[in-house]
Amino acid sequence: MLRTSCRWASASSDPGHDVSTKHQPPPSSSGSDPRPLPRQILALAVPALGALVAEPAFLMADTAIIGWLGVTELAGSALGVTVMHTVVGLMIFLAYSTTPAVARYVGAGKTAKALAAGRDGVWLAVILGALLAFAGWAFGEEVLQAMGSAGEVHDHALTYLLWSLPGLPAMLLVFAAVGALRGFQDTKTPLVVAAAGFGGNALLNLILVHPVGLGVAGAAIGTSIAQWGMAITYLCILIPRMRAADVPLGPEPAALRYAARVGGWMLLRTATLRIAVVATVIVATDLGPETLAAHQVAFTFFSTLAFALDALAIAAQALIGRELGAGQADAVRRMVRTMIWWGLGFGVIVGALTALAAPWVPHLFTPDDQVASMITVALFVLAAAQPLAGYVFVLDGVLMGAGDVRYLALAGVVNLVIYLPVLWLVHQAATGQMFTDQQLTGAAVIAWLWLAFAVAFMGARALTLGVRSATGRWMVLGEQR
Repeated sequence: MLRTSCRWASASSDPGHDVSTKHQPPPSSSGSDPRPLPRQILALAVPALGALVAEPAFLMADTAIIGWLGVTELAGSALGVTVMHTVVGLMIFLAYSTTPAVARYVGAGKTAKALAAGRDGVWLAVILGALLAFAGWAFGEEVLQAMGSAGEVHDHALTYLLWSLPGLPAMLLVFAAVGALRGFQDTKTPLVVAAAGFGGNALLNLILVHPVGLGVAGAAIGTSIAQWGMAITYLCILIPRMRAADVPLGPEPAALRYAARVGGWMLLRTATLRIAVVATVIVATDLGPETLAAHQVAFTFFSTLAFALDALAIAAQALIGRELGAGQADAVRRMVRTMIWWGLGFGVIVGALTALAAPWVPHLFTPDDQVASMITVALFVLAAAQPLAGYVFVLDGVLMGAGDVRYLALAGVVNLVIYLPVLWLVHQAATGQMFTDQQLTGAAVIAWLWLAFAVAFMGARALTLGVRSATGRWMVLGEQR
């Protein structure tokens, strides 16, 4: 049955690169692709957007189903989900580092090497997933206790975490496999697999939690099974292609070391983003429950809009990596200009829509008039900053596609050095420690907090990314390793 399903998956998801023939022409680049560049971007970005929401959808399904068990079960699972979400979020580099590595070889017409790069990413994901799972079993209880978990809530949190850990290697394998397919200019297959995985996850959780009666453990077990189903599907897609191209399936130590080095820089880059987000939440928390509540709603909007912007970044990764591998310098420059305009244009559109929604949508989240007015102010700041965010996300994708990971990591550190003092100044002003005779309150607090995040932090990112993009030093043609 598995062999049959593997043959079906391999045949039905081919992104246009038949590796069964060993001597193939190079994959089409922008110069030979008959589709206009905007259509190429949309063909990658639209399916990528659907696949991006898969992991949050998994967590939402767990939360909705567990919520009917009771308050302590929901609270406990929330802590377990937070730990898993943090770990999985930091590991997203497995997709973002695999895509450009594969895309460069695709552009150069070296399918076997492209598949080998995808294999390296998969092996790194499995190794990291196993190590993190063992670490979770060894130290998971201590981590939950450090987060304030106690009593019956702690029991449910630990149960959810321990039963989720078997699925962690599969989650990371899925990241790497998705990155490989994106490198092959295929974002449709990940969308199909993600949709099937979400449906299977919701059905399994519903059955295991309630009729079977496994409670919180059932939700975690269902998610782990669904993740392994997705992982096996991707292996069924990639392994036959590797065999057809005579690519060894086993790990190569030198290749793994290279993938780990690239992944290490990407991990640092991702960690700097997480630190900025967490630091902002810490300041919002210290400024009172109203500020924290308003910030949480505004940040939910920011995260939702970021999915669409990230889809553009994924398209940039795949297209830029392909054209650099093909040695198409002029095509790369055209793509960068086009992608920047797309990012800015999308930012203007969603910014305008956010501004229109700002006066009335907060009342969907809270009956408190003060909190609602603070949310409105935050959303107006967010709306004004959306073109800047579009510019940042696109250039981030461009430099990822170029494999400029060391610069991205170091730039992330610089961005923190710029942002954290600004955030501290906002905190000092809001608490009256900067001006003893004046203290920020209400709408002014949330306005300055979001000006710090959406303008100062994103502005720092725009500066560091824009300077690098303008130099052209990232534009290394041909194979990168």
